[in-house]
Amino acid sequence: MFYTVGEIAKKLNIPPSTLRYYDKEGLLPFVERSSGGIRMFSDRDFESLSVIECLKKTGMSIKDIKQFMEWCEEGDSTIPKRLSLFRHQKEQVLSQIAQLQETLAILDYKQWYYETAQKAGTCAIHETLSPSDIPEHFQGIQQKLKQTPTEDS
Repeated sequence: MFYTVGEIAKKLNIPPSTLRYYDKEGLLPFVERSSGGIRMFSDRDFESLSVIECLKKTGMSIKDIKQFMEWCEEGDSTIPKRLSLFRHQKEQVLSQIAQLQETLAILDYKQWYYETAQKAGTCAIHETLSPSDIPEHFQGIQQKLKQTPTEDS
């Protein structure tokens, strides 16, 4: 079964212009065209496009995705390169997740901070709280936020 640009874009939940851009950048050498020049995407193309979208979401550049697609076209001799690329991207994503978890912890702390202030009717309440009044899981975050940056940071 074949799909048009609009149909495959809808399946991928991306704008059709993104697919046209990917094609223009050389990421879609596998896509067939009708006699009238219309792009025709197969189920197998959907899998390749899903991988391209995954790599894009990891922050990989179009240039590097193009290199990956070229390695795919070259065949099995590039398996070690492709494996290395995915290992590297996995490490990048794990780093991003750790950063996001830290960000979420700060947001949770600040939510608690303002909920406490709202109940008291003032942010000044936090000046009177003892360390034991602060939930244990927020104490480290509070200390980190209160640290003065050093010249090394």
